[in-house]
Amino acid sequence: MSNDDKIEQSLNRLAKQIAGLRNSKGLTQEQLADKADIDRVALANIETGKRRPTVTTLLKLAESLCINPADFFK
Repeated sequence: MSNDDKIEQSLNRLAKQIAGLRNSKGLTQEQLADKADIDRVALANIETGKRRPTVTTLLKLAESLCINPADFFK
């Protein structure tokens, strides 16, 4: 498996983790996007792997979900 494939797999896991954590908190995409001050479409694209989140966006999402940013990578 190439490094690019490994990176892509990691990004797909991250996308699923963000969606799973949002769902576990009972939040809609719109609610989380509002709390994190990001666009709902951007969040939807992050959760489906169509867009890569920036570090800043990950920090905003973690704060809005009341989690440690490292929790995205568990």
